[in-house]
Amino acid sequence: MCLAASRAFADEAAPFVHSGKLMQGGVMFGRTEPGAPIAVDGKAQGVASPQGLFVVGFDRDAPGTASVAVYRAGRWMAQSFDIAPATYDIQRIDNLPQQMVTATDPAIIEREKADRALKDKAFASRADIDDFKGGFVLPLEHPVRTSPFGVQRVLNGEPKAPHYGVDLAAPVGTPIHAPAPGLVVLAEPDLYLDGGLTLIDHGQGLISMYLHQSRLDVKAGERVGRLQPIGLVGMKGRATGPHLCWRMKWRDRNLDPSLMIATEAPKA
Repeated sequence: MCLAASRAFADEAAPFVHSGKLMQGGVMFGRTEPGAPIAVDGKAQGVASPQGLFVVGFDRDAPGTASVAVYRAGRWMAQSFDIAPATYDIQRIDNLPQQMVTATDPAIIEREKADRALKDKAFASRADIDDFKGGFVLPLEHPVRTSPFGVQRVLNGEPKAPHYGVDLAAPVGTPIHAPAPGLVVLAEPDLYLDGGLTLIDHGQGLISMYLHQSRLDVKAGERVGRLQPIGLVGMKGRATGPHLCWRMKWRDRNLDPSLMIATEAPKA
């Protein structure tokens, strides 16, 4: 879909109200007419919920402006937003098994390919729910944050993709709780790099991830409530110590889950 003709209607009522963090890695929660089509940066991105709620994520490397449009009264109405930049550190981790950094073993390459296929299928979920509306809480009690979102990783001296998670250190066996309600779309106990992995769709493709678990307590297809136990902290997969790697995506965009804490959708 092309929305090149869209413009901001400054002389009319705003097409939606919004809340959230308008920055790289952040999220916008919006409220408009129930079922209204939504577009972001000229691309169709689903429709608002029956309550008129929708979510938009801004990638780690999002550009400085974003356009969000809704279809109302027979036409597209767009608003433009400034997206604040974030600063990312460089993190160096050495003494990892080299097959965990760049796999050359054909069996491991095939295993990683199969793992990616499982995750890609789960990331395609677009649950028709708006469980993001009440905001998020931390998935662990009293965690120690050991790595922030977005750091550039250098593993065994090799520059790799940025770290798209927030690492929360805790002893093995520490309970992990769902930070918001949602639908479990993946629950795999032993992926090569991720270890025990759970993915939860909170609505409209806003998916949170929980890596390196020692035990999973939910299954794919299960609905979970806020603070429901979903598993235990571990160090399976590519991990140098016990911790939870907490991640979040909105469709194909990588988000900072810590920015979701106490951020609620606009009230009716």
